Amino acid sequence: MKDIKKNLAALITVVLIVLVVIATLRHFRIDNFHTIKANTLYSAGQPRGMDYTRLLYKYHIAAFVNIRSSDEHRDHNWHNEEIMWMRENGANYIELPIGRYGSTPGFPDKTTIAKFIQIMSDSDNLPVLVHGSSGEKRVAMLVGAWMLSSGNYEIENVLKKAKQIKGQSLSDDEIAFLNALAK
Repeated sequence: MKDIKKNLAALITVVLIVLVVIATLRHFRIDNFHTIKANTLYSAGQPRGMDYTRLLYKYHIAAFVNIRSSDEHRDHNWHNEEIMWMRENGANYIELPIGRYGSTPGFPDKTTIAKFIQIMSDSDNLPVLVHGSSGEKRVAMLVGAWMLSSGNYEIENVLKKAKQIKGQSLSDDEIAFLNALAK
């Protein structure tokens, strides 16, 4: 009987440890997180809760660039949470909206690209995390534009990274957009 109790106690202990590890990993998981250039640029979906602390202390993120338009985050608590966290922790919060709808949905225009390049050229902002709701199409196109403008990446590498960020193959329009920027 003593052995059964010992084994049961050990099993319960192991199960509790596994549950704590799983909960911790899920708690610190940032959706669609990608390193574009270490210590310079990262991309992700919407950070939440303790994600901000992890991003600050593990990746030393100095500026968070939100690419969503105001109508996408109006009346959503994450927006207020994000702004408050930035103020309390001394990080720069920059809104650089890229529309989901319109004549070129999901593509940054020349003004937005120029502003992002300016943000990236300010060493006080580095490293930067650029994020949207899912961290996919709009983020991929803006990151691709920066990669091409930096002169350090070939179009093949940019297309590969954009596909990785998006999580699926690029559309013909997306490939054409990035190819046009490469010229």
